[in-house]
Amino acid sequence: MENTQREQAAGAVTDEAHVLQSQRGSVLWLTLNRPAQRNPLSSGMIEALHSAVSAANDNPAVRVIVLRGAGPMFSAGHDLREMRRRPQESGDAHRQRVRQVLESCAAMMLAITRARKAVIASVHGMATAAGLQLVSACDLAVADEQARFCTPGVNIGAFCTTPLVGVGRNVHRKHALELALTGDMFPAADALRFGLVNRVVPAGELDGEVGRLADTIASKSAQSIALGKAAFYRQVEMPLEEAFEYATQAMLEGLLAPDAAEGTAAFLEKRPPVWREA
Repeated sequence: MENTQREQAAGAVTDEAHVLQSQRGSVLWLTLNRPAQRNPLSSGMIEALHSAVSAANDNPAVRVIVLRGAGPMFSAGHDLREMRRRPQESGDAHRQRVRQVLESCAAMMLAITRARKAVIASVHGMATAAGLQLVSACDLAVADEQARFCTPGVNIGAFCTTPLVGVGRNVHRKHALELALTGDMFPAADALRFGLVNRVVPAGELDGEVGRLADTIASKSAQSIALGKAAFYRQVEMPLEEAFEYATQAMLEGLLAPDAAEGTAAFLEKRPPVWREA
């Protein structure tokens, strides 16, 4: 029922926007809105999603961003029709056009990871290739128990190299390479075991579970989340000693920030904290 309602809602406006936006409290829900094409990450979708995330990042009324797909699935990845060589298109022109799509996609993924707001992927149906890359770019991911995941590039004589950048930073390299080398479809239970998603919930309960998770995060200090998220992604790739040095400085700044003073006072005074705007 949940997916049917989502598809019906999206179907009425499919031609109007690549990405639908709906805000509930401090949570912005962004819905990939090309259900008939399985929500491909076409150049138009990439541009629309990048723009929506950037705008939300600058909007103090938004504290959490949720990404989901309209219709029967999350996203099938790049639009293969767009990636094919066009009639009368030179090899150099084709190469440059495909490069531009890939570079735009990478920039969009980085915008999600570098956003000052927490970003949650809400996954139903399938997340494949660059669609799985999109899941891996998000800070958290929740899937329903019927969702499936794959990086199927090898099945068409290619390789999901760019999706593995994000996937390989979410999971153990052997799990990442099993996805890429086999091109097989993996169920939600394996995605949870691999570390691709945080939670798996019964079909029909996905929006509710994601909403509760998003509301919990939205109730926290936006300042601390922005500083902490940036510090986490920066230190996680550093050697251990360098990471501790960087994290110590970042935590010092966080502890001296206004929201930390407010949170400490609220704890000691046994009252709810009043956070600053995002």
